[in-house]
Amino acid sequence: MSEDEFEPRLGRIRARGGKKGRRYLGRVAAAAARAGTVTGVRNRRFDGSRIGRGAATARLLWGRDRHAGLRARRAVVKTRLVRLGTKGLSGATAHLRYIQRDGVTREGEPGALYSAERDVADGKAFLERQAGDRHQFRFIVSAEDGGEYSDLKHLIRRLMTQAERDLGTRLDWVAVDHFNTAHPHSHIMLRGVDDRGENLIIAREYIAQGLRERAAELVGLDLGPRTDIEIEARLRLDVDADRLTTIDRRLIRDADAEHVVAAVDCDPLQQSLRAGRLQKLGAMGLAEDLGGGRWRLDERLELTLREIGERGDIIRAMQRDLTEKKLDRSERQRSLFDPRKVDVSPIVGRVVKRGLSDEIHDRHYLLVDGVDGRTHRIDIGRGDATEPTPEGSIVRIIPRPAVVRDADRTVDAVARANGGRYSIDLHLRHDPSATQAFAETHVRRLEAMRRLTGGAERRPDGSWTIADDHLDRAATFEARQTRDRPVNVEMMSSIPLGRMPRADAATWLDRTLMADSGGNADTTIGDAGFGGEVRRAQRQRQQWLIDQDLADNRDGIIRYRANLLATLQRRELLRVANQLSDEIGLAFAETKSGDRIEGVLRRRIDLSSGRFALVEKSREFTLVPWRPMLERELGRRVGGVLRDSGVNWQIERDRSGPTIS
Repeated sequence: MSEDEFEPRLGRIRARGGKKGRRYLGRVAAAAARAGTVTGVRNRRFDGSRIGRGAATARLLWGRDRHAGLRARRAVVKTRLVRLGTKGLSGATAHLRYIQRDGVTREGEPGALYSAERDVADGKAFLERQAGDRHQFRFIVSAEDGGEYSDLKHLIRRLMTQAERDLGTRLDWVAVDHFNTAHPHSHIMLRGVDDRGENLIIAREYIAQGLRERAAELVGLDLGPRTDIEIEARLRLDVDADRLTTIDRRLIRDADAEHVVAAVDCDPLQQSLRAGRLQKLGAMGLAEDLGGGRWRLDERLELTLREIGERGDIIRAMQRDLTEKKLDRSERQRSLFDPRKVDVSPIVGRVVKRGLSDEIHDRHYLLVDGVDGRTHRIDIGRGDATEPTPEGSIVRIIPRPAVVRDADRTVDAVARANGGRYSIDLHLRHDPSATQAFAETHVRRLEAMRRLTGGAERRPDGSWTIADDHLDRAATFEARQTRDRPVNVEMMSSIPLGRMPRADAATWLDRTLMADSGGNADTTIGDAGFGGEVRRAQRQRQQWLIDQDLADNRDGIIRYRANLLATLQRRELLRVANQLSDEIGLAFAETKSGDRIEGVLRRRIDLSSGRFALVEKSREFTLVPWRPMLERELGRRVGGVLRDSGVNWQIERDRSGPTIS
């Protein structure tokens, strides 16, 4: 090819289509892995863990093998890298507010924010400095013997000073010490920029190992090596522990390829510890006695013990929550909700508490007093993936299945029939019965997948290039989504149960009564606990409905008016609309099914009958059913058609903007 024939194509480095359509960095990593062969011996596979500052220091620290000695002090460092931006910065604000909450000091006072130079740091100024940052690091540092410290500030400042030396740059950070748990710990927020204002890239090896080694090193200098008495006392506690222990790790390390390990040890103390622990594991069904001092360990020993330990921690935390909320529940009335079970039923109940189960990864849980008479502890995943759930509200929780959706199969089928391409026009030609709005939901699905898993590239003409393994990528995407949000939390009522019996509005109680009378209730209401409260409230509500001529009692059988819910909802809407009309100075326009809705989406209105969107025109406004995806459209012009099932929204990003159906 001559120079005249060469025609450069500008744009980001990438490949297109099929098997070669991998991102550039992935291709570099694969090439580095293939190149890692020297004199016939394959080197450590390239995984990017040594890219960034501190990699060499981390390798040196790890090479010491400090933890081989029982006398060494230990420390735990948990890390999270948070992408910032508009949403991320609001999350950073919420996290800063959380770590400074009440009750975290020894005296039960709010947490005190400090920095390298100041005992009282300015959190607002710290957040303002991050306005243009790409990312932020969050650490939790916990020393095994942290209770020996009267104040953790000196330890954290020395740790961050040492980190500055290891990373070769000044660090901008703030921290808060917490003493409200059995293990005192410190929360550190670190800006993701170096002293030159460039993005701070820390090697994964340093994050995973180096910082922990530095923390343990400093604790060892402060408290000295562990004494024989300390070591023996801690190890003897491990013998009967229902969790993964130091003894278990040593047994797993000493086991052969058949998972067989000997109970004998040259050290008398270690011999008694191993023998006692193996007896405990045998009683738990995790080890088998082969005779002659030989035992076969369960293949999943480490994973099972970790799960048992986590479950024990959850049960203890749940008991603390119940005690704090003054709820007396027996062990039989407590339940840990597992969405992975095939036959799991929906949970309906009152929110007792929403808390953090994993502070560093922002994973939340709900404590729900169920209508079935039991109190359930439910992992709901990342906090920003679920709407706020105030205490006292009524929720319905169902597992979120991690399965490939019909939309993914449709996109794959259209692409296979059209040379690996997908578009709305191709979709409509492939399936003439499909509508434009239905096809656009598939495009939004592709947009969401592209950001997380790739495999789908949007072309300038609006069509998409679909990878051959699109369904596999869809399964990976769903698995990630389920990990972040394992359950769907549906808000049934934002008002507490006590206000429902005499509310002049359509309430959750009315819907349960109608479902019971129609025989289509999907949840059984028990007679104990919150279920008993619901039963009593239902009887009070029935009497109020009879007094309002919305129901009648014939020979002990309660019959409800056919339009009960619509009548109650309209009463509340008109009452609230009159109040809003006086507030904003616009007339209220009532809508009915089939009406066109147009205007600016102003805000969400929470009523007893449910949540509604306030859509404002120049001279009037209306109230229509709310959808969660409308949260990001506040202040925009919207349009749509009101149906019995809700509103088919048209968001006016451009003249041919997508619909939300």
